[in-house]
Amino acid sequence: MRQSHETLNINAQGRRLYDITPQVAQWVEQSGIQSGLLTLYIQHTSASLLINENYDRDVLVDMEAFFNRIAPDGDELFIHTVEGPDDMPAHVRTALTQTSLSIPVINSKVALGQWQGIFLFEHRHQPARRRVLMHVIGE
Repeated sequence: MRQSHETLNINAQGRRLYDITPQVAQWVEQSGIQSGLLTLYIQHTSASLLINENYDRDVLVDMEAFFNRIAPDGDELFIHTVEGPDDMPAHVRTALTQTSLSIPVINSKVALGQWQGIFLFEHRHQPARRRVLMHVIGE
């Protein structure tokens, strides 16, 4: 059994979904692991990870519209506004999505479905440097 880990740094330029599939897939292929499990973990409370469709960009637009509706900036419900009106909505968005993903690795490839991609979902408006820990274990 072998394992490898690396940190993927993403310079998010504000609220949106960032497709990180190419960087993750390239790293897994270079790891030399033929068969195993990839774990991705984001070290932040106002950004998250998700697997979603990466074919039609309208899906990403609709995801953002949905989250704008359920966790709007400046909602008077929120008292935690230390870093601005998008602060607490960002935490709610993270709580409703995921901070880690587990994906099988088969033949040195991330075993995603035909239309699936891996996304960093930035929930804040201002630019931020985000860290995604990548860990693969297998043979």
